[in-house]
Amino acid sequence: MRIIDVHTHPIFFNVGRHEREINALVAHGRALGIERMIALGDVLRYGPRPDAAQLTRLNNENARLQRLHPGYFVGFCYLNPLLGEKAVMQEAERCATKFGFKGIKLEIANNASDACMQHVMKAARAFGYVVLQHSWSSTHFGPDLRDHSDPEDTAYLARHHPDVNIIMAHLVGIGYRGVLAAKGLPNLYVDTSGGYPEDGLVEYAVEHLGADNVIYGSDLPIRDSSTKIGSVLGARIPESTKAKILFSNTARLLNLN
Repeated sequence: MRIIDVHTHPIFFNVGRHEREINALVAHGRALGIERMIALGDVLRYGPRPDAAQLTRLNNENARLQRLHPGYFVGFCYLNPLLGEKAVMQEAERCATKFGFKGIKLEIANNASDACMQHVMKAARAFGYVVLQHSWSSTHFGPDLRDHSDPEDTAYLARHHPDVNIIMAHLVGIGYRGVLAAKGLPNLYVDTSGGYPEDGLVEYAVEHLGADNVIYGSDLPIRDSSTKIGSVLGARIPESTKAKILFSNTARLLNLN
């Protein structure tokens, strides 16, 4: 089947920057049927709260991937909402107008329910971005819990901004709890990344969210692409639903057709 991977970090903690490494990653993806990778950036290289200059460097790296392999890599603009409205809007505009990025990537600078997210939503509306929010059922996290977004936090964001399409990352990380939190929100999508496959979880997501709101993501290179693809291909769902998850839903969401 045709595949778009909506959740990749081709450069990860500064590994993968060399052109030979990038070329090898593209060859690896194409061998598995992956026609496009959504590049989210080296999001933790500078810690959870990168400054404006660091964000610029990371987003420039994503743009370089697009230049090296146009039509294969699709960039998302990595932002730190804590930098304020002016900084968020400036970097979001730069990424949209200069690079043609398709979305915004958010990690763990703050919680998805925080007031500063208003700036991100404003940028998403202004530039037609989809927002991909790191999400995880954080029962076992330590003192930095407030900066991780539980599925309920990401669902809160989607509920209060119904005109912005939002991706809740890490189906395996949010689990059954996350699926139920996302249920009934047509602007909220869940990607399949995060951890080793769990039997029945993809089926559960399709049952409660519908075939149109589950999308394939691997979290490459943290996770193995073939294993994550197998979790969809091996799910007990119709072949037409697998095709939607692996390709059509993301193509439609990001207008990649």
